[in-house]
Amino acid sequence: MSTAPSALAPSLRRLYFTRFAFALVWAALLIATASDLGPAAVTLLVLYPLFDVAAAIVDARAAKATGSVLALYVNVAVSLLAAAGVAVAAASGIPGVLRVWGSWAVVSGLVQLAVGISRRGLGGQWPMILSGALSVVAGTSFILQAGRDGASLVTIGGYAVLGGIFFLVSALRLGTAARKAGLSAGTV
Repeated sequence: MSTAPSALAPSLRRLYFTRFAFALVWAALLIATASDLGPAAVTLLVLYPLFDVAAAIVDARAAKATGSVLALYVNVAVSLLAAAGVAVAAASGIPGVLRVWGSWAVVSGLVQLAVGISRRGLGGQWPMILSGALSVVAGTSFILQAGRDGASLVTIGGYAVLGGIFFLVSALRLGTAARKAGLSAGTV
C-alpha cells in the first residue's frame, strides 16, 4: 500500500463513522415524522442529499492525492439536483418524492459502486460496493412504490439505516486493514 492510500484510510474511516451516526439519527427523525409530508419531513428529505454533498466534498479533498475524484464530484452534482428535486416534488406529494429519491438512489448508488471498486486496494471497500449495488435496487423499488396505493416515506428511513450500517462496517474494516498494513510494514 502506498503512502497516499494509507493516508486516505483514516480520513475515510472518520467520514464513514460520521455518515453512520448521521444516518441513524436522520432515519429516526424521518420515521417519527413520516406519517405525512409536513415541513419537518420535507426538511429532513432535503437535508439528507445536502449532507451527502458535504460528505462527497470531504471525501474528494481527502482522496485528491490518491487518484481521480471525478466520480465524487459527479455525486456532488447529482445530490444537489436531488435536494432541489425533492424540494420541488414535495409539493406534489409522497409519490413524487419517492420518484425523485429513487432516481437519486439509483444514480448515487452507481457512483458509490464505481468509487468502491476503484478503491478496492485500500481495503474496507466491499461494504461500499455492496451498498452501492443495493442502493440501485432500493432506488428502483422506491420508483415502483410511488405508483402504488399507500406509498410511504418510512422505507426511505430503513434505506438510510441500512446505508449507515454499511458505512459502519466499512469504517471498521478500514481500521482492520490499516492495522494489518502497519503490522506488515513494522510500524505498529
